[in-house]
Order: sequence, then C-alpha cells, then structure tokens
Amino acid sequence: MELGIGIGWRPEIADAVEALPGIDWVETVAENLCTDHLPDSLVRLRARGVTVVPHGVSLGLGGADRPDPGRLAGLAARASLLGTPLVTEHIAFVRAGGPRTASPGLEAGHLLPVPRTWDALDVLCENVRIAQDSLPVPLALENIAALFSWPGEELTEGQFLAELVARTGVRLLIDVANLHTNHVNRGEDPATALDELPVEAIAYVHVAGGIERDGVWHDTHAHPVTRSVLDVLAELRSRVAPPGVLLERDDDFPPVTELAGELTAIRTTLATAGRAGREARSEARAAGDDAAASATPVEPTGTATDAATGPGPGSTAEPAAEAARDRAAVAQTALLSALVAGTPAPEGFDHRRLAVQSRALAAKRADVVAKVAPELPGILGDGYRKAFLAYARAHPMSAGYRRDALDFAEQLLIAGRPADDDDRRRLTHWWQDRAAARPPRRTTRLVRAARAALVGR
Repeated sequence: MELGIGIGWRPEIADAVEALPGIDWVETVAENLCTDHLPDSLVRLRARGVTVVPHGVSLGLGGADRPDPGRLAGLAARASLLGTPLVTEHIAFVRAGGPRTASPGLEAGHLLPVPRTWDALDVLCENVRIAQDSLPVPLALENIAALFSWPGEELTEGQFLAELVARTGVRLLIDVANLHTNHVNRGEDPATALDELPVEAIAYVHVAGGIERDGVWHDTHAHPVTRSVLDVLAELRSRVAPPGVLLERDDDFPPVTELAGELTAIRTTLATAGRAGREARSEARAAGDDAAASATPVEPTGTATDAATGPGPGSTAEPAAEAARDRAAVAQTALLSALVAGTPAPEGFDHRRLAVQSRALAAKRADVVAKVAPELPGILGDGYRKAFLAYARAHPMSAGYRRDALDFAEQLLIAGRPADDDDRRRLTHWWQDRAAARPPRRTTRLVRAARAALVGR
C-alpha cells in the first residue's frame, strides 16, 4: 500500500492543506472526528482522491486494562466512514488506577511510555490482538517519545518493536522525530533501533519538529523540523523505502509557504538518502557482501511467542496473564500518580526527569482546556494560566478535558472567584449552560469529596 507524501490535517490549517501541491494523503486525529459525518474540508479532499487515515490517541494499548470496547467501536466507525486503508495508534498508556488497584482513575492527557519488559510486552500484545479483531482495517502502531526511562528494562526499543510485530503481525508507524527525542533524552541510538526493528513492517513514517531546552528535547509538533530529525529520516530511507511519509504539525501553525518548504525538505531527504542507499547496496553486492546488501534486520533474542497463538479464555496461561496486568496496573498507577497527583516518585526513576514530565503534562493540560473551552481564558484573561495550574496541582484529571474545564470553573466559583463581579457572573453563566442549574454549594462539594475518598479506599 503506497501512501506517498502527506501532512497532518488539522482544522486550523484545513485551507492550507487543501492548497498545498503534491499532497497524496492526510492523517487526522480520530477522536476529533464525529462517527457519522466529516468536516467539509475532508469531504473535499476525499473527493479529490486524497486518502485520509485516522490516528487514534486515546486507546492506551500499553495500559494494564484491556481496550475499552466503546473506544474501539468509535475508531472502527471512523475508519469505515473514511474508507481508510488502515488506522493507527500508539504504543503507550494514557490512564491508570481504577478497580485493579482499588484507587481512583487517573488520566495523563498525554502518551506515556510502557517499560520495555517481557511482562509489559505480554500485556501489550494481548491488547493489540483485541484491537485488531475489533477494527475493519489493519492497525499500525507508533513508537512514542519520552522524557524518562523505566528502571529495569529488558529490551531495546528496536527489539521491543520486533517482538511486537512477530507476535501480532501489527504494522509499524515509525516516528523519526520520536527516535531523535529518545536519542537526546535517553541516550538511545536511532541507527541501532532502525537496525533492530523489522523495517518491512513499516506502514508509514512521521516527521515533526521540536525544541531542546536545558538538555531535554521536547517533541512539540509546534516548531520547524530540524536537520537532526531529517538525518534520522535519511537513516531510515537508506534501509527501506517507506510506503508513506507524513509531516506533523499540531500548534503554532506557520504560513502555507513554510509548510510547503518543510515538505520539500522531506522529499529532498528521501531522494538523496534513497540514492545513497542504492549506491551502498550496489557496492556491497560488488564486494560479495550479501549480508550488507540485503540489510536484514537484527533478530532480537527473547521469549517470543508465535504471532498466531496467544492465551485464550480458560487456558492455563490466563492466571499468568492477569497477574502481569495486575503488576502493570500497580506500576503505571504509581508512576502516573507521581506525575499528576504529587505522590512520591517510584523507586528507580530519575526524579528530575519526572519533574520535567510533570510540568509538561500540566502545561499541556492548561493549553488543551484553553482550546476546548476558549471562553475560560477569555473571562479570566492573563490570570487563566496561573489559576489553572494551581487547580491542576490539587485536582488530577479523571474524565477528559471537557469535564476538566467544567470542574476548574466550578472550583473557581466555589472559591468566590473571579474577584470581579461581572467576570464571576460570566463564568457562572458559562458553567450553568454546560453543567447544571447552578454551581454546587461548598458543603455539597465537601460531601462529594468525602464520598470519593471512601470509594477510593
């Protein structure tokens, strides 16, 4: 399946995407689409023959729980609506807590890495099989960027991905910007990862920009693509011709001319690296070096299981599988609680890196709430961000960004804020339009908190 050169479709740049020359396909965040109709821009693109691929961000296939049937059904409906050849998601967890740990549910609002261990791989593979059985088209999974590493990891990234493909047959979405991020933040060599993973399983490639601050690379998707990221793309292209390559941009959108320039840089990198790869393989063949010419990926060692097999209901492996999920639940809940609820960092993690991640999660949360509820920064003005970050420190997210916006407004109103009467009246009306007849009194809020604490014990 050849996709060609594409760009991430976002409502903010819909007109620019339609105007860009040479766009073969686009990718859109699946959760931002309705399940029964498409934005006019995507309808026009599809009418022109442009493929649209839905890119999921909320399944949490690396999480301890099995995938939510409702989320899978929603992704399947969007795939059918778009007539897409595949759907994509991430190798990550996005929520933790709940019944397995007898603790309140927590949401990260972001993609967090799973440990590269055999235990985590077992859980991930079963979740992937469940997703594959629920979707009408093939699934491809993306490697994510991370600011920190899990202690006690047993596999490299390339080995982990190779095992995942061997067990499930899933395709790969390789993000070269994420490989670069992990190089800066975790000291992992992108070339080694590319040598170890099965490049023949690549469905397509992501390219995106970021920025380095204080020795940490932030995969922002809001900055231009750097030369270092294009170098990783060249490394990949020297090994394989990817079926598709896509430019991602999620914020701080530049003029259409700059987007076109980045696409040109991607095309040039692919062409140059492709020629260099062909020349290298030709030289290798002339020298009789068959191994170098075929560029066979390194096969990782480990305890891989057959891709067509897996523990079924009632099998002797089922208790072991549930035990692995329970261990994952405890570990992921402890980590996410440290990141969003201020609990102590689990043993073995880099406390400084977790602090950086915690601040990044809070900042992203503030940014997204400002987007889904733009009236809030409109009412609060320059005080919005400070007020929201103070709220976030005491109130982890548990039910998505829209609920988060309502809860934030509710907390402000209970505290008698904003101080200005007109602003408080505007905020009250905004809250009432979306939540209930009136904000609950302080006593009601205290009773709710007490009940939640009892349930969480």
